[in-house]
Amino acid sequence: MQATLRQSVSFTGVGLHTGRLVRMTVRPQAANMGLWFARSDTPAAALIPARYDTVPMSRLCTKLQGDDGAEVSTVEHVMAALAGCGIHNALVEVDGPELPILDGSAAPFVRAFLDAGIVRQSAPIHAIEILREVSVTEGEALAALSPARGLEMDFTIDFEDAAIGRQRRVASLANGHFVRELCDSRTFCRKADVDAMHAAGLALGGTYDNAVVVDGGTVLSPGGLRHADEAVRHKMLDALGDLALAGAPILGRYTGVRAGHMLTNQLLRALFARPGAWRFVECTPEQAARLPGMGVKTADLAHVA
Repeated sequence: MQATLRQSVSFTGVGLHTGRLVRMTVRPQAANMGLWFARSDTPAAALIPARYDTVPMSRLCTKLQGDDGAEVSTVEHVMAALAGCGIHNALVEVDGPELPILDGSAAPFVRAFLDAGIVRQSAPIHAIEILREVSVTEGEALAALSPARGLEMDFTIDFEDAAIGRQRRVASLANGHFVRELCDSRTFCRKADVDAMHAAGLALGGTYDNAVVVDGGTVLSPGGLRHADEAVRHKMLDALGDLALAGAPILGRYTGVRAGHMLTNQLLRALFARPGAWRFVECTPEQAARLPGMGVKTADLAHVA
């Protein structure tokens, strides 16, 4: 069955790129409403669907743009938390152009959602079942979807900085895996890139406390890494959030090699441009049990930093 929050939850923090203090509230919604965003600081407070075809070109984060031009940036972490907690219907209201970065992971959202409570709704879950492999490439980067019984991920990254290097992780996201293993992994970047972005007036809200910053073989952020492979775990977190913009959970295997936000979005566009590569299905109990948010429980948070 579909699910929503038992009650609204609110967050306050700075945006990673703007440095602006923003307030965000995630509200329950009725069955079959889906996931939506709204800019409460705009006169019309127009709704923006959380959907892949509302994403304009943006490489540093995932951005949504409404028909009236209103934008909401850095939605990937809350989208991952919603998908990872099995929340199908919610409205995310924010009083600025970017969501708060908090600690750079999805863990604060997950904690708040589970504390608020998740309630089942009297409507079946529909999912997108992958029937044939679809892939997109850009240089050495690749993103692909292929048939699988549930949502699986195989992600590889390769950075010249020794603190990251080459990392690969393969996982099924069923039975609370996202909450236990991925949700506390933080966004990461190289110190040289941070310096360049600051010089260009970007990443104004970025600090060593809301991102893993590396310089060669050194991790500069206080406390070091939460996981030895935190970087690739965070890339999987991002990918789950970006895939959640498909409009329904995906039953398939996602493969990413050096893939980023835009490549995953291009993958969804390529998928939906090939009707024979997917179908919309009403989940059987067995299929629903293999979705990321099914089986999530508060005890899973004991594994989270």
